[in-house]
Amino acid sequence: MTSIGTGYDLSASTYSPDGRIFQVEYANKAVENSGTAIGIKCRDGVILAVEKLVHSKLLVPNANRRIQTIDRHIGLATAGLLADGRHLANRAREEASNHRETFRVQPPLKIVVDRLGGYTQAYTLYSSVRPFGVSSILGAVDKDGPGLYILEPSGVYLGYYGAAVGKGRQLAKTELEKLKLSEMSMRDAVFEAARIIYLVNEDANKEKEFELEMTWVGAETNGLHVPVAQALFDEAEAKAKAAMSEDFEES
Repeated sequence: MTSIGTGYDLSASTYSPDGRIFQVEYANKAVENSGTAIGIKCRDGVILAVEKLVHSKLLVPNANRRIQTIDRHIGLATAGLLADGRHLANRAREEASNHRETFRVQPPLKIVVDRLGGYTQAYTLYSSVRPFGVSSILGAVDKDGPGLYILEPSGVYLGYYGAAVGKGRQLAKTELEKLKLSEMSMRDAVFEAARIIYLVNEDANKEKEFELEMTWVGAETNGLHVPVAQALFDEAEAKAKAAMSEDFEES
């Protein structure tokens, strides 16, 4: 029995006869059409990196960020609809702030992700709303050590050593699986993250200009989520471009 084009995709609160919710699947398609975002959990911290596609030459460089700071030690990178990602980031900040005010302790990443997952899932239950067209990667270093999660439009969240969402996620996952992430330092992870972002851009969005955006949290930052140091960022980007040039010459 097919359920395509029979009206089952008009509401997020309606199942198709084969048990699917098309609105959630459409939200996942919005994510797949977005620039790639990756996260790496290494031995002493977490790296977040984003392929931020430049749709117009009039855009101000380094503006319109896709990696947000949720709490001093928590970062969030998104792939999908930018406005939806900013809304979820604001909601995550509220959850983290409420936990800090209530318990007077640093909010653990798992608690924030759990609360945000419940909020996201609620938007798949009612016909008056639509699911968020965004997948999020949340990373932090808290009392449990480095942590990395992916939050899907359905509200499902899972913990990862290496995470990738967006158009080039399959190639990015393949590259992440080759790395010994648990043995890698934060600085080494920065170079790998830059290389992977340039690699997936070459594969999936070859003709589109993009900006590389990277942040980190861990031992190198005293537990704070901040942009990667400019000197290290420039070095990582230069090595990534050089690696792409070598691959092009060999081919």
